[in-house]
Amino acid sequence: MQRTPATHSALEADDDPGVPEALPRTLREVGRRLDPTAIDRLWIFPPLIRGRREWGLVTVACFDGRGAHRLVTARYTAQRTGKGLYLETRLLDEGVAPADRLPRVMEGVVRRGPEPLGSPRLVELGGAAEAFESLVGEYPGEFFREPVVGPPPPG
Repeated sequence: MQRTPATHSALEADDDPGVPEALPRTLREVGRRLDPTAIDRLWIFPPLIRGRREWGLVTVACFDGRGAHRLVTARYTAQRTGKGLYLETRLLDEGVAPADRLPRVMEGVVRRGPEPLGSPRLVELGGAAEAFESLVGEYPGEFFREPVVGPPPPG
């Protein structure tokens, strides 16, 4: 399993804590909604962090059985308030692409983004459920304990 280091957003201020539980919970949701043995690789884009709010994107390439990959995006919005953790994750099926074109597609995502967030972290899983569990296991267990209050309030 090949992993490249995560890059931090140029927009991420050192004193903005964001919502550190948001990404690991989004990854866990990806594993619940997609079969981890179907996941070839994923790209974890640096989040946009503003105070205790965070927006992020994970792109997942799933084997489609015909030599191409089905692309699914997992977008999340999160907020931490005095009332608790708010998180909403949306998975969207984006279509099918040949495996050799995926790096170029991800470069295009970076270029077309609304703000320069940086390059994504590539995680190659190769359809190994254990590799997916290992990825989720990189995050502390306490990130998964607190219940989610609901989706973030508007604003």
